Amino acid sequence: MSVSSRRRRLARRLSTGTVVLAAAAGMLSAAVPAGADSGRPGAHGTGAAQGGGHGRTVDVQLLSFNDFHGNLEPPSGSSGRVTHEHADGTTEEIDAGGVEYLATSLREARKGNPWSVTAAAGDMVGASPLLSGLFHDEPTIEAMNKLGLDVSGVGNHEFDEGRTELQRLQEGGCHPEDGCAEEGRVFEGADFPYLAANVTDEKTGEPILAPYTIWERKGVRIGFIGVTLEGTANIVSAEGIKGLEFHDEAETVNKYAEELERKGVKSVVALIHEGGEPASKAYNYDCDSPGPGDGVSGPIAEIARNITPRVDALVTGHTHQAYACTIPDPAGNPRTVTSASSFGRLYTDTTLTYDRRTKDIVRTGVESANHIVRRDQPKAADMTSLVERWNELAAPIANRPIGHITADIPGRGAGTYESPLGDVISDAQLAAMAPEDKGGAEIALMNPGGIRADLTHAASGGEGDGVVTYGEAFTVQPFTNMMTAVDLTGEQLITALQQQVSGSNEASPKILQVSEGLTYTLDLTKSGADRIVTDSVRLNGEPIDPQRSYRVAMNEFLSGGGDGFAVFKEGGDKLVGGSDLEAFEAYLAEHATEDAPLAPPAADRITVVE
Repeated sequence: MSVSSRRRRLARRLSTGTVVLAAAAGMLSAAVPAGADSGRPGAHGTGAAQGGGHGRTVDVQLLSFNDFHGNLEPPSGSSGRVTHEHADGTTEEIDAGGVEYLATSLREARKGNPWSVTAAAGDMVGASPLLSGLFHDEPTIEAMNKLGLDVSGVGNHEFDEGRTELQRLQEGGCHPEDGCAEEGRVFEGADFPYLAANVTDEKTGEPILAPYTIWERKGVRIGFIGVTLEGTANIVSAEGIKGLEFHDEAETVNKYAEELERKGVKSVVALIHEGGEPASKAYNYDCDSPGPGDGVSGPIAEIARNITPRVDALVTGHTHQAYACTIPDPAGNPRTVTSASSFGRLYTDTTLTYDRRTKDIVRTGVESANHIVRRDQPKAADMTSLVERWNELAAPIANRPIGHITADIPGRGAGTYESPLGDVISDAQLAAMAPEDKGGAEIALMNPGGIRADLTHAASGGEGDGVVTYGEAFTVQPFTNMMTAVDLTGEQLITALQQQVSGSNEASPKILQVSEGLTYTLDLTKSGADRIVTDSVRLNGEPIDPQRSYRVAMNEFLSGGGDGFAVFKEGGDKLVGGSDLEAFEAYLAEHATEDAPLAPPAADRITVVE
């Protein structure tokens, strides 16, 4: 039996209990390269044994990342840069990311580390560029296998195509509708276990995938528990998660940490697809200033403080931020909490000092830091071959020109509540759904999380500057959400705007992108629903009439109440149109021609008071 086949057989042992990976050291060495090292990033704990491992303690190297989102090729624009802060306070933007460089970085980091494990905190797939998304993210799973990923927790985007598709990514097999991506080759699935401890079948109450796995190497045993954010149901399509329940992150981790301890596993790492917001966007910001964990806020801070001291480290994600903090556990002991930004731009190197006698991690020996996946290093040849092979399959679709622009049109990288690309997309959706036979829409609303990238003026390939290809448009809108048109009263429309900044969205507002003609003021000096100045809401200059019915276009995710917009589920006379990507493509064809390229709009429909 080949090494890869043995690893795959172990990875398939996914029931309601544990998956023991790498029982034989030689087996893991195939996936985790080892050798001499000359100054790798990271640090070693005191008293650790290197190489032979004859001392009481050994250093276990935990390499981790999160929110890869199928970015096999280096991401463009702001999505492909990280901010480095120098000692004098100045900052520098550094190009980063791409699986060819990520593989090189991880392999170099592993050298000289006989105990090295690689883990991820969810969203490896979903919302992916066309190169991966066109093939239901099979290319990304193949890449993760090749770079030696040992374990990953699930994130919300692992559910974009539903439970059955997630299980196919784990187990393998050709897509039930689109078939095999390559003639004569059957998709083999993930060599690593996906963990879903807090995602259960509502009928059986059992996790839909393994809740944890035990990594073992030369007498060292570490348990990994994987959870996604409890609010996953609010941010993915309702259709894909029918019959599933999502449970509290901390309670679930605590439950399985206790179960692991009963099995004699006292060293535990939690992979949590929920995160925080650091006070600085610099990846090397000291978030333990002025005190432990003081520099990071958001959901993960509370989760960390409620997770049992049995857990020794938290690898987190979801917010696409970079931090390596020390947030005290409930007993007041230091515990590392990390996140490596997104899109493969960073990886985290954490040293876990393992005590052979107690079988536990020496917390005072834990050190962690984020490192840039730089593009000035050699590419991993096997990843280059993988990217080239899938690009050849995708090229006829991806390289087709569909529009022209005069300059960058910022979307996800805009850093503002209203983005120029958000205006373009909402206008495109209005244009698609405005004809009477298509829905008769007067207004279009777009969820900000559905805009995954910027449109960049610089050529991404051989198409030339200013040319928008189908692949680039797909990267911006990869979900292929179907468009809908519904009836909402003026009162319901204003309620929807208020739900942007209240309820589940109060702490982290989700500001809808609005089509031309809809204007209002967002007053951030106030709180909750009062942030929407109701008498400022106008359509084509006319105040919104609370009693009048308005025809509103939005994607199916929003009309199903996604992102906390419960009022949209009350919409009447629902009509389903084409996909959001089709609407975007049609709009570019009409408004972004070679003779009259599209300029970035002013993004002045929402007046923000701060």
